[in-house]
Amino acid sequence: MFKRIRALIIKELQAILSDPQSRALIFMPVILDTALFPFAVTLDVQNNTLAVLNRDSGPASIELVQRFSRAEAFTHYLVLNNDAEMRDVIDNEKALLVLYFPVDFSRKVERGDAATVQAIIDGRRSNSGQIALGYVETMIESYNNDRLSAEGNTIPSIITVRHWFNPNLNYQYFVLPSLVAVITTISVLVITSLSIAREREQGTFDQLLVSPLTPRMIMIGKTVPAILIAFIQSAMIVVAAVAFYGVPFHGSLALLSLSVFCYALAIAGFGLLISSICATQQQAFLGVFTFMMPAVLLSGFASPIDNMPRWLQLVTEADPLRHLIVIVIVKAIFLKGASAPFVFNNLWPLLVIALVTLSAADWMFRRKIA
Repeated sequence: MFKRIRALIIKELQAILSDPQSRALIFMPVILDTALFPFAVTLDVQNNTLAVLNRDSGPASIELVQRFSRAEAFTHYLVLNNDAEMRDVIDNEKALLVLYFPVDFSRKVERGDAATVQAIIDGRRSNSGQIALGYVETMIESYNNDRLSAEGNTIPSIITVRHWFNPNLNYQYFVLPSLVAVITTISVLVITSLSIAREREQGTFDQLLVSPLTPRMIMIGKTVPAILIAFIQSAMIVVAAVAFYGVPFHGSLALLSLSVFCYALAIAGFGLLISSICATQQQAFLGVFTFMMPAVLLSGFASPIDNMPRWLQLVTEADPLRHLIVIVIVKAIFLKGASAPFVFNNLWPLLVIALVTLSAADWMFRRKIA
């Protein structure tokens, strides 16, 4: 039995790796995404433009404007003269944020009255605008504290924030561990979904059926190569994250490998189910993309699951990507050094999904050949 399955696994690996295009499909996404994602997929606000319309010529507004112009978040700084220019820079996306100082700003500051600065944000880039506004508020708070200290007044108590596991809020610490799940999803889905469809197109499917291999052996032989390639890709990402980007790895390689195996098994179930349903590789590709978009959207990679409606949160339980990213098996192992009980407690949903999808794929496969 094991010799027959091994022969099928070797055949599958040869079919995948012997073709230069297939090799490129497996390894190039890992290299390109590892090189581009940490810089392209980021919520950090950098290299943006800040515009200021200052109706006040007092010392308070001038000092604040000077502080804003030196902020690292804003590499470009625009001085506006009237309301028309303010509307123009927002309408044409010339500035992410506009600050408006009223004529009596400095006088109110000197008297100790509440002085306001109006912030106008481009709502088309609301997320980046809110982050940029947070930077501005921090600088204004710093100015207020410095002014109170210079006048000998008591500085009011402020909250001291400390970020565990990612002290500097480096967004690469979030992207690269999550990339393990994203790349593994794509590769395992493509390999398994095309496997049976490729046999049908090449006319070798009937040869498999008359071979000594049972349908279950065929399913195992189609699954193992995808899982092996998932391990190789995950290892490449982990090495790149630690060696080239300096992402700390505090956890256990054994626990990470176990998590990747369970996740690849769950994804392979979806891929084989797609492959069992589809008659051609083109249909299988369409099936992969049909699955991928909802899987990524429901995984919590781009937006928190807590923000979704309750009924949709229940739907995400069937998404394997959610369990590897949002339950932070990957990031917990990377940054936190998660313990074995924590990992095992969050692996069982992946095993349930794998059991359901692989059983459904096996049933569909048997139904197609009956």
